[in-house]
Amino acid sequence: MEPLTVKIDFLQFPPSYTCDGGDLSPEIRLVGLNATSVAVMAVNPFQPSCCTFSPWIIWNIDPAPVIPAGIPKEEVVTTPLHAVQGMNDFGRIGYTGPCPPPGATHRYTFKVWGLDTYLDIPPGSVKGDLIGAMQGHVVQYGDTVAMYSR
Repeated sequence: MEPLTVKIDFLQFPPSYTCDGGDLSPEIRLVGLNATSVAVMAVNPFQPSCCTFSPWIIWNIDPAPVIPAGIPKEEVVTTPLHAVQGMNDFGRIGYTGPCPPPGATHRYTFKVWGLDTYLDIPPGSVKGDLIGAMQGHVVQYGDTVAMYSR
């Protein structure tokens, strides 16, 4: 598998990417991308309800060195890029930023897969559907982490 470097511009979430600000998805930079499409899953292991809570799943992103910030909370995204989004573990479409209780810290890991195809799963699918559809199609993987405290 080819390496994929995933970068965001912060280690500590600025409020604009959290429930305390605009709740916007962050810009994600991809270095060494060599794939047909891209899928992203954010995972928060500190969510008390479970150990693999996913506040964002998005796939069929056209390969580009930057996934822009502020992806609309729509099932089918046409601007600022083309992509499909699924139902996150909050039961919402699109990105939901960190929102830990006062005195707590949450960590988001942004997992990024380079795929050899576009996935044939419908908008609004859940993370299990995405994981199943990616099997046998992953050609690259990378991740990065950021924290948020309140």
